[in-house]
Amino acid sequence: MAIILIFVDGVGLAPATRHNPLADAPTPHLRALLGGPLTLEQVQERPALLLRPIDAGLGVPGAPQSGTGHVALLAGVNAPALHGRHQPNFPPVALRPLLAERSMFRRARAAGLAVAFANVFPPGYWRALEARRLRRSASVIAAEAAGVRLRDLDDLRSGAATSWDITGQSLHARGEAPDIPLVAPEEAGARLAALARTHALVYFEYVLTDLAGHGRLGALGPREAMGRVDGLIGGLLAARAPGDTLVLISDHGNLEDGTTSVHSEAPVPLLVAGQATAPFRRVERLDQVAGAVLASLGVL
Repeated sequence: MAIILIFVDGVGLAPATRHNPLADAPTPHLRALLGGPLTLEQVQERPALLLRPIDAGLGVPGAPQSGTGHVALLAGVNAPALHGRHQPNFPPVALRPLLAERSMFRRARAAGLAVAFANVFPPGYWRALEARRLRRSASVIAAEAAGVRLRDLDDLRSGAATSWDITGQSLHARGEAPDIPLVAPEEAGARLAALARTHALVYFEYVLTDLAGHGRLGALGPREAMGRVDGLIGGLLAARAPGDTLVLISDHGNLEDGTTSVHSEAPVPLLVAGQATAPFRRVERLDQVAGAVLASLGVL
């Protein structure tokens, strides 16, 4: 039994209005699973399926942000409260030791479980870090501290990794992987399912949704971003082992409100599909997700 955790950046759970791009996005797999689009009307609890809105603000005023939200998700702590505010982009320096020590990756590894970070990290990523054009994300800090291997282009070639944009189009655009064919979203989902055969926890993060919500992908960006993650989910559900559970979570709202390009204070979706739904039925806040993941793996 494995948990496959898909982190989708910048997606809130809101009603299906004409201003909500998720209401009419091309998401046939999600619609088949939920009985409709990824909107508030589909909130439900069934024996092997759960969709509920959870709080990403954690009692701190203002719109949630990625820097503190990612720490809350991965480490199970109220990072905005500890920091005194919501912080965008990258985790606060003062919280990085706590993240490294308490992340779900480290705690799962300490219990003897295999953990896979499915994203590929091409040479350009490491050059950007060295040149200080980029800083380590919360997930990278957590993975490195836990001894979780960060995958490279050879893993992508062999089908053992997935690009952050699912298809690998961004790698082609930067000339980093011209010899590696683009990957269909369904195939990317099947790759996550394959990793789950040898790992108890598989983690994948997808940020195209947040870029679309910020208006950086044009008018069709929300449809393209949601279409890709929908294909990923479809491929994963078709290829997963019977005992595996999909968990989809976000860190803050953004894409669900087409009237603005900034973060929203909407709740975020917690979607769980599989046998291990029970620990997630008690989750009400973003900082409770890590505990539910670990409980479902028998760590807590």
